[in-house]
Amino acid sequence: MPDFNNDIRLAVNTGEVGIGHRDVIRSISASKAQAVVVAAKARKELINDIYHMVSIANVKLIKFNGNSLDLGTLCGKPYPVSSIAIISPGNSGILNEEY
Repeated sequence: MPDFNNDIRLAVNTGEVGIGHRDVIRSISASKAQAVVVAAKARKELINDIYHMVSIANVKLIKFNGNSLDLGTLCGKPYPVSSIAIISPGNSGILNEEY
């Protein structure tokens, strides 16, 4: 059974990701994002912006069940992270699995 947290950590460490709302929007706009991970308890206006962009660009959206602080810790950051864009998955199977 795939471990979602492990796949996020592997994508951050071995792949290419955009961390944070601005990087996610830039990645989607540039058609670089293959998937977007959004914290479930992030600010609503940020989530709405990302949902809108993802639906237009037809990018895979994955909901992270924790809050922004949990996602930031998982990414190895000492601050909250509301969303990440998976540009290149690296050694993770995050694009192949259904979460």
